[in-house]
Amino acid sequence: MLEGIEFLNKTFFWLLLILPVLILWYVLKHNKQTAELKISTIKGFKITQSWLPKARHLLFVLRLLALALVITALARPRTVDVSTKTKTTRGIDIVIAIDVSASMLAKDLLPNRLEALKQVASDFIKGRPNDRIGIVEYAGESYTKTPITSDKAIVLRALNDIKYNTIIEGGTAIGSGLATSVNRIKDSKAKSKVIILLTDGVNNSGFIDPKIASELAVEYGIKVYTIGIGTNGMALSPIGILPNGNFQYGRQQVEIDEALLKDISDVTGGVYFRATDNRKLAEIYKEINKLEKTDVEEFKYYNYQEMYRPLILLAFGLLLIEFLLRSTLFRSFN
Repeated sequence: MLEGIEFLNKTFFWLLLILPVLILWYVLKHNKQTAELKISTIKGFKITQSWLPKARHLLFVLRLLALALVITALARPRTVDVSTKTKTTRGIDIVIAIDVSASMLAKDLLPNRLEALKQVASDFIKGRPNDRIGIVEYAGESYTKTPITSDKAIVLRALNDIKYNTIIEGGTAIGSGLATSVNRIKDSKAKSKVIILLTDGVNNSGFIDPKIASELAVEYGIKVYTIGIGTNGMALSPIGILPNGNFQYGRQQVEIDEALLKDISDVTGGVYFRATDNRKLAEIYKEINKLEKTDVEEFKYYNYQEMYRPLILLAFGLLLIEFLLRSTLFRSFN
């Protein structure tokens, strides 16, 4: 009942302590004012029952209620309607560059590296409602899966559609993947431009040197976070294709060019991370989420509606009723 109501001067509620004192005073006064007549018998008297003597206590109740309402009115009750409006003051454009080479099907992350990445990247995208995001795929060559957009449904659908295929030339062209990402974001008007580049191998394909691509990122003010994905040591990885078209798996040494990835991130002002399992990969994206914060300004508008006036009017009405009753029905008790 009191939800949405606040009291500006709550200290006035201490005056409610007067009410029990007044009740005690009234009871003691009533006992003293009641006259007693002792007779041996009431035979011969006509007995009539009247409700007025008992009902006259209503006058005191009305006065107490009026006093309680006045005290409550002094506490300044009011309703508060709060409306908020948010304004993004610093947008961030992000391109996620994903290695889709066959080695991303390795099972050192569950169910494999690519599916684990898609799940974590999906949570990351959902947690960036105020930013524009695009996706680039690369293996031996690279292409844009989706340009940077604020429509998260499109980005999530594109991410979910990423699968290993033989259409893209085999290999790992880190330089091409980074260059395509730079090309996608270089003309952005956002105050902050970020590339998250993920790979599980070494640069062994493509026509663009990763260092040249890094210099392009620096020229356009783009920060690159690099992630090396894969356990330390051996991993169950695709080593061939069976006659039925499925991959044949075998244990292979995990090789990641960490020196190159560190150099890319250092030059562009980013950070290099190593994801050795699903938990670590999720932690990395959470860390990037913390490092790249979008500034959101929130405005709150308060609409107050004072509630003391109806209480005062109601108290006045009770006192008026009490006065009329005392002047008419209960006049003989004055």
